[in-house]
Amino acid sequence: MLKEVSSGGLVVRDGKLLLIRVKNLQGEIVWTFPKGHIEAGEGCRQAALREVEEETGWACRITNSLPAVRYRFRREGREVSKQVKWYAMAPLKKVGGRDAHEVMACRWVSFRDVSRWLSYPSDIKLVRAFFKKNAP
Repeated sequence: MLKEVSSGGLVVRDGKLLLIRVKNLQGEIVWTFPKGHIEAGEGCRQAALREVEEETGWACRITNSLPAVRYRFRREGREVSKQVKWYAMAPLKKVGGRDAHEVMACRWVSFRDVSRWLSYPSDIKLVRAFFKKNAP
């Protein structure tokens, strides 16, 4: 079984979360959070900040670590065990556009509506973990 580690961010601004619309490996259109592979010489935090900026055009700062998510899937007939290290982030400034090759759209969605937009149960669990850690 192949093992992969990625890193990503929950970007929070004014009671809203930043989502991206992408096509998954099965060809389905889904709403999720920006994330991606850790490159050689990069740490998890660095990769999360880079991926968020590349995919959304937002330069951010990390405000908190969130629980890692683990799941399995199949790619080209091979089983992959994936771990994603997540971070809560605050946007600093818009520095570019979304990655038009990978990301179809970006959207700020209110906390109360986010579970209706998200496609993956693991993303909904991640939002719950964020609220648990960031409750007033």
